[in-house]
This record gives sequence, structure tokens and C-alpha cells, in this order.
Amino acid sequence: MPSKKHAVNVSANINTVWNFIRLMNNWAPLVPGYVSHEIINEKVSTWEFKLDYGFIKKRVELEVIFQGWEENSMLSFSLLGLNERFKGEGYFKVKKLNPNKTRMIGYLEIHSTGTFPSMTNSLIQPKLEELTEELTVAVCKEINSL
Repeated sequence: MPSKKHAVNVSANINTVWNFIRLMNNWAPLVPGYVSHEIINEKVSTWEFKLDYGFIKKRVELEVIFQGWEENSMLSFSLLGLNERFKGEGYFKVKKLNPNKTRMIGYLEIHSTGTFPSMTNSLIQPKLEELTEELTVAVCKEINSL
């Protein structure tokens, strides 16, 4: 299954980092290709974004379901494609390095549930690597600018 983990050190204390990532409205717009998101309730939201595969551009709609969080530690979620056949999961983990520096890890795993899943998954992997890194870096830059 295609997955990617990316870690970045943030020049902020762990409470600042946690308070930012625990609210999806703060980081959903930082997803590469972001178009919109809607919060259905405290655990469920829908997102829309565009993926660019060079000559192929896709509009993707998905449901994001918060699975849980451990205060100042980890926020986890699952993903379900609404207009494409895929599912997955992800998380943000944070770890205090010192009073003013925090390590943040972003993780995404997505796999096709449609026709020819192994072929589709091989196409997803490079985009997933790019998406995970860009999102994690963008969240950290936003936190650093606070």
C-alpha cells in the first residue's frame, strides 16, 4: 500500500504546534491542490482538491474522519474517496525536542479499492510522497509564522 512519512522540526513549543494541528480548519487549506472543505460534525468533514499528474488533472473528493487524538502527541484520521475508489489513513505526531522546538511527523497511506488496484497504487505512490512532504512542510511553515 502506498504510504509516506515526513518529519520536520518546528521552531515552536509543543502546545503551539498541537493547538494548530488539532483544528482541521487551520491545516486543511494547506493541502496541495486544496479547493474546499466542509465540516459535517466534530469528527467528519469532506474535502475537495485537485491532483496534477502532469498531463492528467483530477478533482478528488474525500471524507476525512477523525479517529482520535492524544493531547500533545498524535491526531489520527481515516480517508474515504467519495468520487474515486480509495481509502486510507493518516496522522500528525508531535514530540517536544526542547521548550521551543517540536518535531512534527506527517503520515499518509492511501490505497486503491477500484479496478486494477496494484497498477493504480503504483501511480499513487509518487504523488503521495510529494503530497505528504508538501503538506507537512506547509503546516510547519504556517506554525513558524504565528
